[in-house]
Amino acid sequence: MNKVAFSSYPLANLDVHHVDRKYATDLASWVDRGTRLVPDDDDTMYGYVHKGCALLTVREGPTMMLLPGMYFSSPGPVSVQGMMEDCEGMIAIRRKYRGVLHVGGPVETKGRLRYIDGCTDSLLIGPQRRGEPCLNLLQFPPGIDQTMHTHPSARVGMVASGRGRCVADKREIDLVPGMLFCIHTDGPHKFQTPYKTEMRVIAFHPDSDFGPTDEDHPMLNRTLVDGTSARNLDAIRTRSDVGVEYEFGTRT
Repeated sequence: MNKVAFSSYPLANLDVHHVDRKYATDLASWVDRGTRLVPDDDDTMYGYVHKGCALLTVREGPTMMLLPGMYFSSPGPVSVQGMMEDCEGMIAIRRKYRGVLHVGGPVETKGRLRYIDGCTDSLLIGPQRRGEPCLNLLQFPPGIDQTMHTHPSARVGMVASGRGRCVADKREIDLVPGMLFCIHTDGPHKFQTPYKTEMRVIAFHPDSDFGPTDEDHPMLNRTLVDGTSARNLDAIRTRSDVGVEYEFGTRT
């Protein structure tokens, strides 16, 4: 177990900070006209634009403008750059994982999935395969006092709006918009919103126990032959030696 359960970081040009060695995850930020670059093909950048506008530039692809509240993922080489003064955003880098290019948002006000203790969650960027990373929006209504809990891997993210606090390490840490944080692996903590305002948090998970597999995904499951799902028809399912195989997003 980590000695510290919860860490917060200044937003201003946070250099790449290693927060999870098991899943090779880093946390960083950009402010104003700052730039963050992921040069390696086998690394993937996840990000969220907190304020201002930013440019996302990917290899052999378009340069896209990101507005406040938008989120993205992209395998390297990729860079994100603020377009003006007073631009802020967070970045999570998953090393040795090749994800997909995904741009979405602005994020919604409330989550679409029930979570715990009255909180809700939206899966902004889901795992491409079971076990891979995901990016989430957590929404905390006013008056929340979560049950103390832990996670089996680090959670990194940013307070997107509202105000609350985290109870961890025998402390009460105020949470304000733009704050970057890491909930360390197996670290006991809980979130509260005692200030009569809701709070929204962007949270990156470097792993998951959820997602499609070769044996279980919507295209396969909902392909029917005389009323029988192709999932149950081994004779017609694509052989394992066909196509490009990926394990945790990295080409093998």
